[in-house]
Amino acid sequence: MKDFIISTETNCDLSPAFIKENNICVIPHYYTVEEDVYGDGRELTNKEFYDKMREKHKVGTMASNPAVIDEMFTNIANEGKDILHISFSSALSGGCGNVQVVSNQIMEANPEMKIIVVDTLAASLGEAILIQKALDLKAQGKTIEETAEIINELVPHLITLFTVDDLDYLYRGGRLSKTTAIVGSLVNIKPILRINEEGKLVAYSKVRGRNKSIQTLAAMMEDYLGSYREKQLQIGIMHGDCEEDARALQKIIQDKYGYTDFFIEPIGPSIGAHSGPGTLGLVFLGDHR
Repeated sequence: MKDFIISTETNCDLSPAFIKENNICVIPHYYTVEEDVYGDGRELTNKEFYDKMREKHKVGTMASNPAVIDEMFTNIANEGKDILHISFSSALSGGCGNVQVVSNQIMEANPEMKIIVVDTLAASLGEAILIQKALDLKAQGKTIEETAEIINELVPHLITLFTVDDLDYLYRGGRLSKTTAIVGSLVNIKPILRINEEGKLVAYSKVRGRNKSIQTLAAMMEDYLGSYREKQLQIGIMHGDCEEDARALQKIIQDKYGYTDFFIEPIGPSIGAHSGPGTLGLVFLGDHR
């Protein structure tokens, strides 16, 4: 059986230690603070980045560079290995499309090589949970085709819910009108959002107050779990430099549902630039999105 590498991009929000330990190929997505570009060797810590946002520095993002993808994947091809790429939602970034285009070119130049791209229609730890599952399947001796098939079957069952602490960042990203953002902030409104079956970010509901929004994320799991109540892989909790709130959400979920296997990681800059400090997200498996 031919060996294969699992690849993804920085939007998966896995820790550098996990990536190194599991030999995951990570394609950079880039972010900017004012005129400075980061993401490919030059980095800010998550804390530094969110502090820049709190100080009202202008931030932005850029998708992956096809030339960088080509170099990274060609190096793997030269090692005689195939690639299973587990991608950020194609509805939220052009990165998945970049990988697909470059992959087709590389396979044309290397007919013996196989590159399979899985569009998770998810983000952050939604990708990470599927990457961990792919690693487990590979360790069990599954082929790249078998692994990709199982991962693709899980995609429609990957539920992503989140809330933000400051509506201004959703306004800047075009998700809210200026009036809605101003009025919502004045009355302490916290939106609850989800990633839908098309991989798009959509509004779900809104509540008043931070504590209520955290409680609501945990309570909403009940609406989705269905037949997956006893079939969870891991529960992902991601946060925009608010680990205390992430741990509070973890405790509520442990007490309410009994789950004990959690991924808790900070949201990196390439997603955090659009959601802001104080973002809190929850990922798990359910009957449907």
